This record gives sequence, C-alpha cells and structure tokens, in this order.
Amino acid sequence: MPDITTDDFHRHIPFNKPYMSGGELKYITQAYLNKQFSGDGYFSKKCTAWIDSLTGTNKSLLTNSCTSALEIASILANIEPGDEVILPSFTFVSSANSFVLRGGIPVFVDIRADTLNIDERLIESAITSKTKVILVVHYAGVSCEMDFINKLAKEYNLLVIEDSAHGIGAYYKNNPLGSIGDFGCYSFHETKNLICGHGGALLINNKRFIERAEIVRDRGTNRKQFLQGKVDKYTWNDIGSSHVPGELVAAFLWAQMEAAEFINQKRISIWNSYLDAFSELAQKNIIRLPFVPEYCLHNGHIFYLLLKNLESRNDFISKMDEFSVNCVFHYLPLHNSPYGKKFSKNQKELLITNEISDCIVRLPLWIGIEEHLDFVIDSVFKILQ
Repeated sequence: MPDITTDDFHRHIPFNKPYMSGGELKYITQAYLNKQFSGDGYFSKKCTAWIDSLTGTNKSLLTNSCTSALEIASILANIEPGDEVILPSFTFVSSANSFVLRGGIPVFVDIRADTLNIDERLIESAITSKTKVILVVHYAGVSCEMDFINKLAKEYNLLVIEDSAHGIGAYYKNNPLGSIGDFGCYSFHETKNLICGHGGALLINNKRFIERAEIVRDRGTNRKQFLQGKVDKYTWNDIGSSHVPGELVAAFLWAQMEAAEFINQKRISIWNSYLDAFSELAQKNIIRLPFVPEYCLHNGHIFYLLLKNLESRNDFISKMDEFSVNCVFHYLPLHNSPYGKKFSKNQKELLITNEISDCIVRLPLWIGIEEHLDFVIDSVFKILQ
C-alpha cells in the first residue's frame, strides 16, 4: 500500500459522483428539437424497449422514481386499510410508505446476517389472513432467495413485489432482478448505477395488471388508449397520479442505458478491488465483508464494511473524514422510526437488523475513483490496523 502524503490531505473524495457517459446532452438537445417534452415520446420508448429486452418482462413503464413505481404497485395489489405487507425493516422509507398510503400495515421481518436481505425462513410465520404482499428488497444488487419466496407466495396466494432499486443489471440464477416477482421496481436516482437525477421504472411481470397500470400511472385516465385510437376521448377511469417522467429525463437516461454494460463492469471492477484489498482485515476478524451467494450475479452497486459496533463504525467514519474520504452508514431501521412504531405490526425483535444498521459503513464507489483507490484503501488500513 502507498503511504499517505501531505498532498493527499488536500483532496476530497466524495461518497458518490454521478457519471455521465457523454451522450446525455446530445440526446436532451434532440428531445428538445423533437418538441415533445411531456413524456412517453421517442426516448421513453427506447428506454422501456431496453428494459423489456434486458429483463424479459411483459411490460415496463418509466416512472418519476422508484417510489412512484412502488406506489403504482400498491394500487395494483389492491391494498386496502388493514391489509398487511411483509417486508424487511432494513430498507428505504418508500418500501413501506407506498403501502401505508393505501392503508396497508407493514409487517417487518428480520434480515439475513450474510446478504442483509429479508430472511426467507422467517416470512411464513409472519403471514396472516390479512397478508396480501411479500415485498423483497435486493440489498446492494444481491438477490433475495426468490425461488423459496415465490413458492411461499404461491402457496398462500400472495403477490410478490421486488424493490429492485439497487438491482438493475443484477441476476438471480440467470434471471434479472425485477423480473421474478409479480412487479419489479427500479430506481435511476443519481446514487444508482444508471441515473437520470430522479427516475424509476415499474416492471409488470403479470400480464393481467398491464392495462390498469397504464391508467393508474397517467392520473387514472385512459389517455394511452385515446392516443392509440382505441377510444374517441379519454376520461377519468381509476385512481392514479402523475407518474410519467418528462422526455428530457428519458433522453438523459437513454444515454446511460447505452453505456450500461460499461458502467456495471467498471463498478464491479472497483468492488472487486475493495474486496481483494480488505480480505486480510476480514481474515483477522477486524471487519466483515459483503457476501454474494454463488447463484447471484451482483452489479457492483454498493461496497460496505461491517465493523464491530456502533461506536467503532462512527469512529471509523469520523477518521475517514479526517482523510477527506466521505464514507456513510445506511438505513435507520424502519421499525425503530417514530412512524414505523406507530403503523407497523411487529411480532418479534429484529436483532440482526439492529446490529447491521449499527455496524455498516459504505465506501465511496463511482466511476473515476480508480485514481484514488489506493489512497482510500490505505486510509482504511491506517484506521483499522
């Protein structure tokens, strides 16, 4: 490892730095010249065709965010007051809030200590007569155990929704994440692998939901049928909201999709560099490293370290900040939040969720950090050894 020099203290290494492939501004200009700004135009269609081809889904729809996709999915699942949704607590607030908005009750299940995904072995005991949905979250682009979960859902006649905000370009047994449950939800937020500032997509893998999904996504109207000439005027047919992203956003996103393979491979390469560098610390039980089951192909979305406890994690972040390297923790468990305590139905204490939340720290991972990797790695060793 190289030594840290005085000059190194003048650099600042952010946790995230959005990547541009080079085609974004060209396509935004083209969208402007096409004079269609409101969405579902030329670039939106190219983006959804790309998603359909990548995943094999029956239908994909661009949305304003992954939150939008989850909110549409909650409507399509017919979530009503009192209905229960099983999900992990170690996730972003949208995973639960999208269903609480419909009157749903979150039922939080603990996560696995290895993948940090929902523990599939604990799901069945959380199922009641009020359960409608199992919501899985593929943390860091590493898949949940989907065969087990889908089999359980089929047995109890439940819908499976994949919060695959981290998962585009990742696979479970050769199946793209987002394409395995009844619905999949992607994020194109600026912190994700493919970005457009704010954006998302809903994958509809169950054909019976397609027509209603298009209506709910477009303010509850049958506007798409009108544009296709199937009706002579469009009107209010269902509940819904404005979930359609503008065409300039889609143009930016298309440039990212063109470079998707390059982006994911670069991120995986950086991820592997971290893994190789820190294996020595893991062997000494100073840290724990990410675990990827052999049946999973991840996408290099997040690289994290698991430290001993909350105190050591916070001390590590503070000392990395002294080296001008921005490291961050992650989710505060939803079951411990004020609103989570008010609306969730917790049956058991979530010990692993609490432990992981206290111990996890995420390292900077973005295209371009390669020239700083030795410095970041050496900083970690200086602190932990």
